[in-house]
Amino acid sequence: MNKVLLASGSDKGIELLSQLIKSSGFSHITNTTSGNDARRCVDKTEYELVVINTPLSDEFGHELSIKISECSNSGIILICKSDIADDVSDKLSCYGVCVISKPVNKVIFHQTVKLVSATRSRILGLQNENFKLQTKIEEIRLVNRAKLALMQYLKFSEPQAHRYIEKQAMDTRSTRKEVAQRILSTYEN
Repeated sequence: MNKVLLASGSDKGIELLSQLIKSSGFSHITNTTSGNDARRCVDKTEYELVVINTPLSDEFGHELSIKISECSNSGIILICKSDIADDVSDKLSCYGVCVISKPVNKVIFHQTVKLVSATRSRILGLQNENFKLQTKIEEIRLVNRAKLALMQYLKFSEPQAHRYIEKQAMDTRSTRKEVAQRILSTYEN
């Protein structure tokens, strides 16, 4: 994907951070100066990375980072003054936001980008695995309901109902889920 949203209240910040982001391997950078514009961008596009250089023109930026963490899978880096960085980090760490203090050190910035990208990849992998497991659970529930329907209406035993669904799936070259749906549409309507 390689898309980055850079929200910074100053043109100088946009210029300097754009160079750092490009040197980290990102090529598609969208710049904005306000939190409202950044929210609109996030609503329209999925970004791999969001960098917020505080303060923004219409807000500080921590509210924006919370909103983005709740509604997207983007990695988020918030940059703020060093005297408040620890407090801001304490408030935002539970949202998965990495906080860097100003002035921005090039090496620390690159390390943070790598860390955020790696964390994002891991989260996306876990979400994908979770989706597969949820799909499997739904299939098992559907097949069990179909077995119960066969047991109730055709007086099959549980092993007979299981064998019937398996054999129908093989004979019709369809999935157990499709067989279960056909059984349920026949007996539950």
